[in-house]
Amino acid sequence: MSPVAEKDRAVVQLLLGAGTCPRCVLRFCSVGSQLLYRHPQQDLLKDLQEFLRNSQEQEGTECLDVSDPPCKRLRLEHQEEGAAELNHNGATPQLPPAGDTGNAGNAGNAALDSSAGRVCNVCLGILQEFCEPDFVKKVCQKVHSADYQFTSFVFSVSLPPQLSVRERAAWLGVKQQMRNLGLPLAKDDIVQLKEAYKWIIHPQLAEELGVPADGKSLFEVSVVFAHPETDEECHFLATACPDCFKPAKNKQSVFTRMAVIKALERIKEEDFLKHFPCPPSSPKNLCDALEIQCNNGAVFVAGRYNKYSRNLPQTPWIIDGERKLESSVEELISEHLMAEFKADSFNFSSSGREDVDVRTLGNGRPFAMELVNPRRIRFSAQEMKRLQQAINDSSDKIQVRDLQLVTRSAIGRMKEGEEEKTKTYSALIWTDKAIQREDIAFLDDIKELRLEQKTPLRVLHRRPLAVRCRLIHSMSSEYIDQHHFRLHLRTQAGTYIKEFVHGDFGRTKPNIGSLLNRTADILELDVESVDVDWPPSLAD
Repeated sequence: MSPVAEKDRAVVQLLLGAGTCPRCVLRFCSVGSQLLYRHPQQDLLKDLQEFLRNSQEQEGTECLDVSDPPCKRLRLEHQEEGAAELNHNGATPQLPPAGDTGNAGNAGNAALDSSAGRVCNVCLGILQEFCEPDFVKKVCQKVHSADYQFTSFVFSVSLPPQLSVRERAAWLGVKQQMRNLGLPLAKDDIVQLKEAYKWIIHPQLAEELGVPADGKSLFEVSVVFAHPETDEECHFLATACPDCFKPAKNKQSVFTRMAVIKALERIKEEDFLKHFPCPPSSPKNLCDALEIQCNNGAVFVAGRYNKYSRNLPQTPWIIDGERKLESSVEELISEHLMAEFKADSFNFSSSGREDVDVRTLGNGRPFAMELVNPRRIRFSAQEMKRLQQAINDSSDKIQVRDLQLVTRSAIGRMKEGEEEKTKTYSALIWTDKAIQREDIAFLDDIKELRLEQKTPLRVLHRRPLAVRCRLIHSMSSEYIDQHHFRLHLRTQAGTYIKEFVHGDFGRTKPNIGSLLNRTADILELDVESVDVDWPPSLAD
């Protein structure tokens, strides 16, 4: 049974004569059967040849059965060049005289012969050599050597932008041919190159890798194609549609695939025909598979950390390229996670942050780490517990608890709590004037004290100037001596505690100094609890 309909005979003959591969011919004939594209290209070529041969053997007076427009004889006049190619001004082959089956048959055979062994003038070989088992094995070798864990895969392709130009040229050639025959053709009917390629390559990759193809998979296998021989074929579009080609950051060339597609949508058909042959000519060389890449979707790990050192920043402390302290909370945790997950990089986030000289006690501060492109993604609960223990054994400055795998969406709960929840602190305070127990007792009775805090001077270099209203929900004092006491505070998240104590030169009102009517300063500060109910607690 023929893979194409009788109405497509003229299209088949035109494209094969121009050097189009059998699979691209199927695309332009709107063949939607995935199985057909997976047949060996030589078999497809033979099927198309047989189709043309059988068509030419029919009676010359036979008409196509089409309802609108009326049927017309499908006979292509044999061109002197023998390949039925269109020239630069868009001229199309003419129909042969009625009943002239001999010349049409010769043209059909010549078209088939000229297509065999040539690089496709539309796909530049992507639906030819790059569908073969040898290339599939090359891709799979790359995947296996990268040593990823995965249970499915998604396959993506990056095509040279000039393929869009060549596809437009081929389509215009077909369109003109069909117009001459009085037959309709919609551009949307053409099967897209990427779609056809994936129809062919997916089952081969799935069999070789031993896992199914899944459009929602987090593991991506990608191939980047290039074709240097035809790189400049897009350049005429920059003259015709200059607004479509503007320099952009991180783009090596203005001739991106999207820019080319945008220009092709704008350029007039007659202008296109002046600059590009329809259908396009066959190149000398195949596409190059520049890169075969693998990438795993990010894995997210969450937990809580305690910080016991007053000389440890949360994140690396680097000023003007100079490291101020040798380590950080982020680095002490990430060092182990990066090694175990074999990730390329990471992103650390937490529910708020403490200063370098502030300890975090109690149940700790919630944190999350995004591990980018991890090779290993599957960890049992016991393995996560051993990883947590390895982090805790590596340093006496921090401890981690409730270490677990989480989803990206779950991290949002941590960030919500950063501003909405409460936090509990313990501050060691000094006063310049002597105090007695009764001088600070009134602090215990203060509830829901409203503060107005201008952006502190110490963070003004990285935060915008603003006045923030914050609440001190409750306080309790603990007398130590005439110049020292400890204050326990339960506050709204985002309150600057140090500034609430010393006033920050009047930028926080009221403050402990103004409440006590004397100068006050903070000597030590501990975070005793961060009241965010995330991540879930795990049994020891």
